[in-house]
Order: sequence, then structure tokens, then C-alpha cells
Amino acid sequence: MSHTDLATYAERADLTLGRRVPEPASRTRTAFARDRDRIIHATAFRRLKEKTQVFVAHEGDHYRTRLTHSLEVAQIARSLAHALRLDDDLAETIALAHDLGHPPFAHAGEDELVVQMAGHGGFDHNVQSFRVVTELENRYPQFDGLNLSWETVEGVIKHNGPVSHRLDEPAWSVVRPYRTGGEAGWDLRLGTFASLEAQCAAVADDIAYNNHDVDDGVQAGLITLQDLDQVPLIGPMLAQVRSDYPDIDDRMLRIEAVRRMIGVMVEDVLAETARRLEDDRIVTTEDVRTAKRTMVDFSSEMHADLAILRKFLFERMYRHYRVNRTRSQARRVLSQLFELFMAEPEVMPPEWSTPALTRDRTQRARAVCDYIAGMTDRYAIEVHQKLFSLDLALDL
Repeated sequence: MSHTDLATYAERADLTLGRRVPEPASRTRTAFARDRDRIIHATAFRRLKEKTQVFVAHEGDHYRTRLTHSLEVAQIARSLAHALRLDDDLAETIALAHDLGHPPFAHAGEDELVVQMAGHGGFDHNVQSFRVVTELENRYPQFDGLNLSWETVEGVIKHNGPVSHRLDEPAWSVVRPYRTGGEAGWDLRLGTFASLEAQCAAVADDIAYNNHDVDDGVQAGLITLQDLDQVPLIGPMLAQVRSDYPDIDDRMLRIEAVRRMIGVMVEDVLAETARRLEDDRIVTTEDVRTAKRTMVDFSSEMHADLAILRKFLFERMYRHYRVNRTRSQARRVLSQLFELFMAEPEVMPPEWSTPALTRDRTQRARAVCDYIAGMTDRYAIEVHQKLFSLDLALDL
């Protein structure tokens, strides 16, 4: 979309606040499109293909991984941004980057790293995503990280809202230099809302995971279509599809109902966002950042229905005994790897063992944490087997 077609409250790539390390502009891409391409080519992005969404990545080819989830979030975010006359490149870019910091084994992996990093600076996957794009990716001789545009970095750390209230948490200490007057010299305005494009990415995340978790849960046999008949959002969609196609099989019924549920949620966001923009008299990007509430959001009715759906998924899927077994195994794998690497950092690859070979246990723990957080599910399992199984001791 040309900047002349954008709404007055949309971000504009030609007016970007720039990169922390100045670079010549691209001849062929806008600043935000260039950011998107850097994320797609990043090592951390490729690794998402074998990181869990709910199921361990090797459990089936059809379940969502962090990569397929991020692609679905990006598609929905881009569609929302286009409909709202925002910069769809920026919305897509933030969506693609939002999960770069997730460790292996989904929330079980994060829970274990939180435990292991207690007393060593903490762990938070949103902060880890921020560190990936500003520090950990090592692809350019001129700078650490990806040197993304200000608007993209702001969206990565603030897409869920202002974060200044979190800066006293140990895990968020690396973000403190980016506050007003901070030593980074790059003020991300941490006490304000992010752009509407970033807000599109955040709500697209909610739309994507609620829908694909229903889809994956049915495919995995953890829940049935009949279980969902009385659940808000998905229940009415199932009834509607059965009415439209009386002879439809269960597979197509599931796919069509989920497709329609995505559409209903997108339309709800667009209507609610339009209402808020008008009611709050939002005209400029500054109005967006200093607003008293999120602008891109669900209606109160949709929030109520989503709360019931999430409660159902939590009770019937996320805490299903099969998922609990996987979570238990995952946490043991990461716990044992963390403890071994802390005791014997020299068994890690050189790029990680070098910073870990220090008497400063907090610095060592951070290097161990970064190494583990970057692992895929499959790689974490393989490393654990090689280090803890005598049968594989000669195959290191």
C-alpha cells in the first residue's frame, strides 16, 4: 500500500525513526520490508520450524510449530493492517518476530528456564525475542543483532502494551537501557503503547492460537467435535456448517468451522477497532502511543466468549494427561541439560562455552540459558541423549 493510501494514524516507512546503527536505505525495499526480510533470513526464525506450539515437534507433521504459528499470525496481522489502512509490512514483520525468543517445548520450556534462571537475571520469552533481534543474532559484521528499524524493535517489545511497569523485574533488566535517558541512547518509549501495526500483530496472535489449538486438539484426539458443540465461538460455527452441508465429513467440518471462526474474530476486531479510533479521536501515531487503552482489540462480548473457550482448552487440552506427560519429560530434559552445562560448560559448543567459562555464575547461567533457549525440540532431545546415554557416548 502506498503511503498516500495509508491512514493518518498509520506508521510510514519513509518517516521511520531509523536504525540504531545508521545504514544506507535499500533501493528496492521499504525500511519495514527490509526488516521483514532480515527476520526471515535469521537463524532463530529457521529454528522455529522444530519448536513446539503445543505438541512436541516430532509428534506429527500436521500440528502447528512455532514457525507455522508465526506465519499464520503474520497473515492475519497483515490482513487486519490492510483493512485498517495501516502499513501491512510492519504488522507482518512484528508478527514474524514475536516468538523468536521462545525456548524448546513451548511453555514447559519457558517454565523450566524461569526456574533455572531464578537468581541469575530471570527469563522471559518476550525479552528473549528482543535480545535475539538486538543482540544474539550474529549475521552482520557491522553490528550485533539485526539492526532493525525503531518501529519494529518497539513493536517486538511492546506489542502487548506498555512495559515500563515491568522494568524492575530481573528478566527485563536488559530492556532498561532503552527507556528515556537510558544508556542505550535509543528511547523506545516503554511507557506508551506501540503502533497500531504492532497491536494488529498482538491480536492476530490471539486469533491464530485459539483457532489452531482447537484444530490441533481435535486432530490429536484430545477433544472431539461433540465436546465443542456447547463452547462459544466454535460451537455456533459447527452448527452453522452442519446446517449448510448436512453430509459433510468430520475432517471438513472441523476445517470449515475453524476457518469461519477466524473470520468472525477478524470482523469483530475490525469493528471494535473502528469504534475505538472514532470514540477516542485518534488521528496521529502520537495519539495511538499516548492513548488510554489499546486500540486494536476484541469487543467485550468477544473477550467473554474467548475466556470460556480458553478455560475449556486449558482444562481439556493443555492439561490433558498426554500433554502433561510431554511437559514433564520436557522439563526434565532442560533441567538436566542446564545443570550439566552449569557444572561443565566446556561440553557446550565453543561459541557458548567461551562466555560460560567464568567464575561469574550469573554470566555463566545467561550463556547456558541462551544456548538452551535457541535449541529446537529435536536438538534438545538429541543433545540430552548424547550427554546422558552411555549407548551414544561415542557419537558426540
